[in-house]
Amino acid sequence: MTGPAATDDDPVRAAILAAMDRLLDGTPQQSEGRLSVSQLAAEAGVKRWHLTHQHTDLKDLFQARVRQSQAGQAASARTANAYEELKAKYAELQRHCSALGDRLQLYATTINALTLENAALASRTAGSAKVVPLTRRGPAS
Repeated sequence: MTGPAATDDDPVRAAILAAMDRLLDGTPQQSEGRLSVSQLAAEAGVKRWHLTHQHTDLKDLFQARVRQSQAGQAASARTANAYEELKAKYAELQRHCSALGDRLQLYATTINALTLENAALASRTAGSAKVVPLTRRGPAS
């Protein structure tokens, strides 16, 4: 009985569907847990021919769900890799910002010292100057 003719009260179909769920959930009870038709039959406690000849719709459903599961795992792995890459970039940006902050502090200190020197030069008297201004050179001719 395959397809619509198969009833939901068929114990073989019920066993196969339950085994399919256990294998895809990673909780096998009667098999090694590999995602193959042979392992599905072993997990369901039925002969393989039930899947390959009698309930081919369930075999096809199982194979489609396995492909979907593997695609989901691949996408999850890509997402995990992307997350790790973003964490590394974030750490690098934090180091870069810290270095920029240090440089900014150095520049602020230098500007403050130059401002104080400029103020001292601007308010000096001829005899009290401790800072000697440099003479300006004219444009080269």
